[in-house]
Amino acid sequence: MKIAAAILLAAAINMHAASRNDVVEGNPASPVKVIIYEDLQCGDCQTFRTLLDDRILPKYGSRVAFIHRDLPLGKHDWARQAAIAARWVYQQDPKLGITFRREIMSEQEHLTANNLKPWLIEFATRNDLDYKGIVNSLNDPRIVTLVDQDSLGAAARGISHTPTVYVGNQALVETITYEDLARLIDVELAR
Repeated sequence: MKIAAAILLAAAINMHAASRNDVVEGNPASPVKVIIYEDLQCGDCQTFRTLLDDRILPKYGSRVAFIHRDLPLGKHDWARQAAIAARWVYQQDPKLGITFRREIMSEQEHLTANNLKPWLIEFATRNDLDYKGIVNSLNDPRIVTLVDQDSLGAAARGISHTPTVYVGNQALVETITYEDLARLIDVELAR
């Protein structure tokens, strides 16, 4: 119990601080950080992913660090396993880790708890990764802890919806427009 409380407190204190375990897109050295709490089985997160790829990263990717935090919601039956596998893929190859997030979100309508593992094996095989490694990652306590820390950090901040995106101390929740996000990023870049 004391360990969980310590993790929760550390996560709350360091919510905006990037760590070596974070999944980062854009410029990891940037002082401007956009923190994205996402669920890989969430339709709104898929919509946000498209916005990120099509408009935000092309404009801000060289100047801003986009830090992904996993918040698999309890109502989604395969989101937690997907988040764990995504972390494993990112540790093997960061670019491929981002590709994994894009692809699994685009497959949301076709994936179920029953066909997730075959999809993971196919992804690993297609991308020259160890297919046993991706399956075994689902029970790797080190990787599971990373996903749990993200979830605990979100709970400490009162975050319960995805996507929730922080730019500075401003939060955007669920339905996020280009105009709102770009405005907040521009303010942070001007500081």
